[in-house]
Amino acid sequence: MRGKNATERLSPDEQGIARAAQILRDGGLVAVPTETVYGLAARADSDEAVAKIYAAKGRPSFNPLIVHVGDTAQANILAQWDERATRMAEAFWPGPLTLVLPRRPDAGLATAVTAGLPTLALRCPAHPAMRAIIAAAQVPLAAPSANRSGFVSPTMAEHVFQTLDGRIDAVLDGGATARGLESSIVALRDIANGGGWQMLRPGPITREQIAEVIGDDREIAVAATAIEAPGQLASHYAPGKPLRLEAEQAVPGEFMIGFGTIPGDCTLSSAGDLEEAAARLYECLHLAAESEQARIAVAPIPDRGIGTAINDRLRRAAA
Repeated sequence: MRGKNATERLSPDEQGIARAAQILRDGGLVAVPTETVYGLAARADSDEAVAKIYAAKGRPSFNPLIVHVGDTAQANILAQWDERATRMAEAFWPGPLTLVLPRRPDAGLATAVTAGLPTLALRCPAHPAMRAIIAAAQVPLAAPSANRSGFVSPTMAEHVFQTLDGRIDAVLDGGATARGLESSIVALRDIANGGGWQMLRPGPITREQIAEVIGDDREIAVAATAIEAPGQLASHYAPGKPLRLEAEQAVPGEFMIGFGTIPGDCTLSSAGDLEEAAARLYECLHLAAESEQARIAVAPIPDRGIGTAINDRLRRAAA
């Protein structure tokens, strides 16, 4: 790893894409924008490269990674597929949906990618820069969020530099991300018999949308013996300060994050728009973390649609 403050800043042009792809092929780490948050990419078929992700983030070894692919053909090489997975990919890929499927024995991935589990988390991202890098690198890329483990996810390049400068090789600066929340993660159970699905992490794709595509609204709850996908830890996305939820107004010493008619030092959406709130959530948490106030208060967020995912992140941040 390079010395402190040596992380390159790359532009999302042809030269920057080529440089990023070369770093990744050589086993290095590059933070790349996706439509959700910035991901910390490394080639998923290299034990050494994947180990660098865990070291840079300070990530627990039992927490598996999402592997990013360019299309369903690449996904089929890595995981067992069924008709439900095909429908899901046709409906939501490229996009903010991660599928957890049985890993193929001959997938050729680093063991740490799946944290020793028999399942694999796969996503086909939509962001043009990430897609270009996958195509140029010609390898599947493991890419968790590009921040120190447990802290607020990055939605712009500066957020990445705040916690990973000098710890990774490069950041491809593609500006602010559009969605602002990590992908929805859905596990398809009993692939051999086509039965059962489970939401492991709520995100931009809602339960209702998933149930409609699968044709089964009966989500099952399987008690996992290990963490199967990112974002399942009870405490996560933490801004480093006490966080109070469902706040109608701030008290002295609190940074207020507003929503709708409740104003704040930073407002998720003055119009009460949940999509806008999701896109601005981490930006507001970053501002709150950097503020002089010792505590954070957040206005109530409706628990519907993508609001479910927003509240999921806030509860884990408050924990």
